[in-house]
Amino acid sequence: MSDAALAEVIAECEQLREELPPRARFTDADFVHDLAGRLKQTKTLSRQTVTQCFIADAEKFEPGQPLQQTKRHINEATDTHLFSLFNASYFPALSLDYLVYDPLPINETLAEAFPGPTTPVTLRRRSRGFASRIVVALFPENHIDGVQRSEDRIFYFIDKFIERYRRITCTLLREIVADDALPLVRNATDAQAERAATYWVCLHEYHHRHGDMPLPEFLPTKSLKPLAGLEELRADVSGMLACLSHPGLPADEAAMAYEFILAERLLRYSVEGAKRPNYDGVASQVLFNYLRAKDGIRLQDGIIHLRPRLPEVLAEILGHIHEIEGHIATESPEAVQRRLLEFANSYAVVDEESHDYRHIPYFEQVKDRLGV
Repeated sequence: MSDAALAEVIAECEQLREELPPRARFTDADFVHDLAGRLKQTKTLSRQTVTQCFIADAEKFEPGQPLQQTKRHINEATDTHLFSLFNASYFPALSLDYLVYDPLPINETLAEAFPGPTTPVTLRRRSRGFASRIVVALFPENHIDGVQRSEDRIFYFIDKFIERYRRITCTLLREIVADDALPLVRNATDAQAERAATYWVCLHEYHHRHGDMPLPEFLPTKSLKPLAGLEELRADVSGMLACLSHPGLPADEAAMAYEFILAERLLRYSVEGAKRPNYDGVASQVLFNYLRAKDGIRLQDGIIHLRPRLPEVLAEILGHIHEIEGHIATESPEAVQRRLLEFANSYAVVDEESHDYRHIPYFEQVKDRLGV
């Protein structure tokens, strides 16, 4: 497709976005049927294969009914165009949006050892919703059908990961981490960081789907903020240890990926967000406090030093989480949920008045001082 035609596609999508009703109506069948009719009237947008798939789904849409043709087109990846009506509370900028992406290569051993529907990409052209800084991924359930199937692709926008890494993580590495720590990730080129982020998202999604209490099966049990955070931590520590131990992965790429995941999980998530940490923030403070308690890291004069025991301590915290989740074989989900919550809260920072989580004072000071 020519650049001019693609620009027209995006422009027509943006025009329709302006005419959308309140989000509460996005899953109203009459509205979606009417949207199909308006899409048919567009000059260039309507000629795109993915749009035609969405129109076919929208014409017969009922709440809870899968967008069969739209997702089939996306999953088969006969082209790199993606279009749909999205309805995700945590991605409020997404609505009716169009994306053209470029897929990134995945190491063959990584793909074989840790298979899954993860699709790391960079954004070539996009409508306004995908421009939002916080939209760093797209999940199957973000479409208006709310449906997630095992074969549905999960997209990660790696160029946005690299932007965050440069803007936040590299600043923290320079300012609050000992100069001799994490030498690979602090000196990574954009190409190296891109490969490391690709390792991260592939390992992350794989480990979410494996273990005694995998997602999405146990999502209801893990929906509380601290337990969602603990699940993110479980996936990332599993990924770090895989980078350190899997014999088939290229040693240089695996070492870089290990440092990249550790820096992102330990540092960046600890300072991102509003006054209250989200589930990723809770995950980071659990990791930070556990590593300090077990001599995995040391905080001295405001600087984080990595200790020789760090890989061993990472294995310990993962083993602890696995031991708790193993009780699901003999206990109810509610009982295991209580065990997980007790473990998370023993290392998280809970405000006694609001009963909500608050940032670690150290990272609150870092956030204010560095403006990140």
